[in-house]
Amino acid sequence: MKKLINLSALCLTLLAFFGCGSEKKAGENSTLFKNATVLSGNGDDAKVSDILVEDGRITKIGENLNEKAANTVDLTGKFLMPALISAHVHIGLLQGTTNSGDHYTDQNIMHQLKKYQDYGVLNVLAMGSDRPLIFESGLRDKSVAGTLEGARFYSAGYGFGVPNGAPPKEVGMDYVYRPTSPDQIAAEMDSLVKVKPTVVKLWVDDFNGKYPKKMDPAIYKKIIDEAHKRNLRVAAHVYYLSDLQQLVKDGADIIGHSVRDKVIDDATLQEMKVKHVTYIPTLSLDEFAYIYAKKPEWLNNEFFRNSLEPGVYEKITSETYQNELKNSPLFTVNTKAFKTALQNLKRVFDAGIPVAFGTDSGAMFLRAQGFSEHLELQLMVEAGLTPSQAITIATKNAAKAIGIDKDFGTIENGKTADFLILNANPLNDIKNTENINSVYKAGKEVSKEPLAK
Repeated sequence: MKKLINLSALCLTLLAFFGCGSEKKAGENSTLFKNATVLSGNGDDAKVSDILVEDGRITKIGENLNEKAANTVDLTGKFLMPALISAHVHIGLLQGTTNSGDHYTDQNIMHQLKKYQDYGVLNVLAMGSDRPLIFESGLRDKSVAGTLEGARFYSAGYGFGVPNGAPPKEVGMDYVYRPTSPDQIAAEMDSLVKVKPTVVKLWVDDFNGKYPKKMDPAIYKKIIDEAHKRNLRVAAHVYYLSDLQQLVKDGADIIGHSVRDKVIDDATLQEMKVKHVTYIPTLSLDEFAYIYAKKPEWLNNEFFRNSLEPGVYEKITSETYQNELKNSPLFTVNTKAFKTALQNLKRVFDAGIPVAFGTDSGAMFLRAQGFSEHLELQLMVEAGLTPSQAITIATKNAAKAIGIDKDFGTIENGKTADFLILNANPLNDIKNTENINSVYKAGKEVSKEPLAK
């Protein structure tokens, strides 16, 4: 009885000190988002809910929450979805209509990370084209920690390519390792490990016959083996089905582009599934290879034009450039390759193979950073996926591909509060992801829609 009296006295003292009532009061760094139609990223139905965000993380989701927060945002009639995540981009080398190592500066990198942010892309993985600057200055680490503006920037460091082959040195790829023998690879991998890459990138392609040699299978098998010894996953740039088949046999973890020369056979799909290979189709890359000659309906949309580097719009709409595309011997090849890529995405997805999101945006001026990611969603739907499936690929699955799914990719308790507020429902029309009201990074509004600028 005496213990009960003492406990009651303690409770009365605490109530007197902190105030009466059992209602939880969130801290100063808290926001309650009310009446949003929430798309979680898990593929479930959209649902009207309230979301409490404290110190940058989601702490409660439910209907008619009565939590007291420092700020309240009414999202009646708005749609809330996870921010987009791109597991295949390139950062810093593009400026205007050219790519060069000379463009790789803090200023240009930050400009591009902010552009991704404006378009609702808040985590990106640069695939093997980076340079020492971001590691020596700490820019990559600060960005990943969320202390810099713009999208968080993960890096595959310096990729592995072919001497006098892919990837082309002339577009700023001069820090890529280009081994001539498997014996060189262990030391090169030790060098790469020092910059703590998210994945190891390698190129197996001849760029439609531009280069006489692709990477020797003995080389890329050794790269895969040495990476796995160091607990690193390997992402491979491919084009041809035969290369995909060998890479899967040799243990590649991520396929960084679509297979575009042939339809993937059932046996290969089964092996990919058994080995948990992740497939990143980069469909927009393949459409960009020819589409400007056809003057797509979005060519004059401000959402597209605002994403372009200076001088790009004038170049891609010029009669000279469009005629070059039409008259190129690769025009028919690229058109067919795109259709094959669409078909292969659907086959891969239907086979139950993990599909993640990437665009190769920033690799050249054709692939506009920010816009490419929204176009990629539309092309996934064109391939036969539902809007909900495409959104899951671009959020939950992409987070898993980068290895950040503990904190990002879905609207769930405990996750970082990265999300887009849309003015229209993307489940009704995937193009509605372009109808951005605002972008929130770790619970803070960081951008209005891109056209606000």
